[in-house]
Amino acid sequence: MTTALPKSTIHRTVLNNGIVVLVTENPSADIVATRIFVRAGSCYENRTEAGLTYLLSAVLTKGCDNLSSLEIAEQIESVGASLSADTSADYFLLSLKTVTADFAEILRLAARILRNPTFPEAEVELEKRIALQDIRSQQEQPFSIAFEQLQQIIYQKHPYAMSALGDEITMNRLKREDLVRYHQTYFRPDNIVISIAGRVTIADTVALVEEVFGDWHSLAEPPQPILNFPLNVEPQHKATYKQTQQSIVMLGYLGASVLSADYAALKLLSTYLGNGLSSRLFVELREKRGLAYDVSAFYPTRLFPASFVVYMGTAPENTKIAVAGLWAEVDLLCRNQLEEDALTAAKNKILGQYALGKQTNAQIAQIYGWYEILGLGIDFDRKFQEQIMAVSVADAIAAACQYLREPYVSLVGQEDAVSTAMPFPGHGV
Repeated sequence: MTTALPKSTIHRTVLNNGIVVLVTENPSADIVATRIFVRAGSCYENRTEAGLTYLLSAVLTKGCDNLSSLEIAEQIESVGASLSADTSADYFLLSLKTVTADFAEILRLAARILRNPTFPEAEVELEKRIALQDIRSQQEQPFSIAFEQLQQIIYQKHPYAMSALGDEITMNRLKREDLVRYHQTYFRPDNIVISIAGRVTIADTVALVEEVFGDWHSLAEPPQPILNFPLNVEPQHKATYKQTQQSIVMLGYLGASVLSADYAALKLLSTYLGNGLSSRLFVELREKRGLAYDVSAFYPTRLFPASFVVYMGTAPENTKIAVAGLWAEVDLLCRNQLEEDALTAAKNKILGQYALGKQTNAQIAQIYGWYEILGLGIDFDRKFQEQIMAVSVADAIAAACQYLREPYVSLVGQEDAVSTAMPFPGHGV
């Protein structure tokens, strides 16, 4: 089965074994970027194994099929290429970039790594120690503490509640056998999207992928993410007392997934509130009132309901005012008419940033592969922009009233500052 978008250089092919191949011809630069997405990630972990896919990403390139970590590194570096693995909540990713002449060689190496990793015991233990150091480091960073406890009170038993690293308990108990089992379960052709962009031709590239991956077959039924956890929509508040020079104030709301009709409206509201120096939060709370060292908003794109977050770093003595200020600014979205000019400015900003995020072959390979692995399809590139433009003031206000009501609150800072600022249900502003 093969389809191609009209008036576009991107081409979609599905191999007989289920691998989806996306090829974007872009002859402007002699670079080929490839993103190999696997339908895996923390949503496919048991809670007792949190951090498993992170550890797998750290060890995957450290040995395969008669090649040591050093031999893999030498093959990559000898041609000036790059190859790395990463993981997120919704997918696992192997990224590679090389000049066109070396593309076939590096893709073959990537296939050996992806299909036949050896997970050397010594490398597993080394990466576990490094991960544990990273976990302890995050426990000293106020922003990381605030965000992690916010995710935990929003998501509770849902996989999104946990850091990609897991925690010291879960990371410590992970074994090489766990990596092998996870790899055998989820790394299979019908779970994979390969997105390629660069100075290539469609026919030759599809033929190469078929040659390298075509003999890979799955026998069992594809696994499903571990998501049978209801989400509690009752807002909660949590504080961590820590001797810091500033308080971190973080308000979160359970938003919508990228599959929702409300996704575009929430993206615009996040941009309006906290994207850049002209955003509402920056102007009102930093420029006019001088409350914030740092203030922003973010609403990540997720396959399942995503958290909508506003946050501020502020002086300890301003902690209570900061909570009230952030809460009030979000609350205004429901109670005041959002100006058409402000919504148009947010649309122009988000679409401008979106266009700038598709300039390089790596960015192009990333975005199309990402849409495909989430089940949105490559046509979401066009649909997203159309959805943004179609959001009306009424749509934005309706989304705010539905999702951005009473927040979950996460605070980190000195006990005297945080304890007096901690809001409780009905506290209001």
